[in-house]
Amino acid sequence: MSVSLMDLWIPILLGGSLAWVASGLIHMVLKYHNSDYGKLANDDDVASSLRAGSVEPGFYSLPHCADMKEMNDEAMINRFKEGPVAFIAIFPKGMPPMGKLLGQQIAYFLVSGVMIAYCATLALAPGADFMSVFRVVAAVGFLAFCWSNIPLSIWYGHPWSTTFKYMIDALVYALVMAGIFAWLWPVAN
Repeated sequence: MSVSLMDLWIPILLGGSLAWVASGLIHMVLKYHNSDYGKLANDDDVASSLRAGSVEPGFYSLPHCADMKEMNDEAMINRFKEGPVAFIAIFPKGMPPMGKLLGQQIAYFLVSGVMIAYCATLALAPGADFMSVFRVVAAVGFLAFCWSNIPLSIWYGHPWSTTFKYMIDALVYALVMAGIFAWLWPVAN
């Protein structure tokens, strides 16, 4: 007999919900992510320039190369040398839609919980001991929540200190999930 995803619906819901709560505590109580983004000395001028360009919400690069061949163009090389070199995310005007964003965040944790549970069902049998479940779910959870952040520092200029903080967050989420799954793992019949 094996463990199915249906056997794990309570750990998925509880683990995902508690990871979401942990995320809220990290961002609203501990607040160590407050230093992730700096303020431009001339942010009013930059905002005015972007408004004047009627920039639509999206993700932009500066200078922009539509094709890697442009990287060999002398004018493009000079634009990179002169700077600034940036990736810019433009959001819709107005206050952030917190309800929608929080809903998406909890959906992220719940879907992650399903994927983590699936991996656990492949590796563990009913009645697996607490530490076996904990180790498997913690490892898979850490990979699920963490590993994709690293390319943001490699390719998109996110400071490594920011990525390291997100890795700490991922470890917290993974340990929360691991504790819940190990506690509620199905017993052998």
